[in-house]
Amino acid sequence: VQLQASGGGLVQPGGSLRLSCAASGSGVSSTIMGWYRQSPGKQRELLAAISSGGSTTYRDSVKGRFTISRDNAKDTVYLQMNSLKSEDTAVYYCNVGSRRLNSSGRYWGQGTQVTVSS
Repeated sequence: VQLQASGGGLVQPGGSLRLSCAASGSGVSSTIMGWYRQSPGKQRELLAAISSGGSTTYRDSVKGRFTISRDNAKDTVYLQMNSLKSEDTAVYYCNVGSRRLNSSGRYWGQGTQVTVSS
């Protein structure tokens, strides 16, 4: 399984970005797809995850600002990020392969940098 993430970049506080992650390989369409992030000196943290049936979970700090979605036909997961704050600056990783919303799977994308700064 390979994951290709895109959509990161530099955005001003209050702005929006949409991340995408396309998975290639068999077996991912039935698993959880999620987004994590990691800032320097901090542990990687779960932001949001979605099941193939559309069930979701979100980290409290991003609820109401971030929305996760997926296109099962394309094996692609998205993260719409609105009202971005400086503390959202991090490397964002997509993840697939888990069977549980709050657990990471074995496959990770390469990471995409999101920088929120004026």
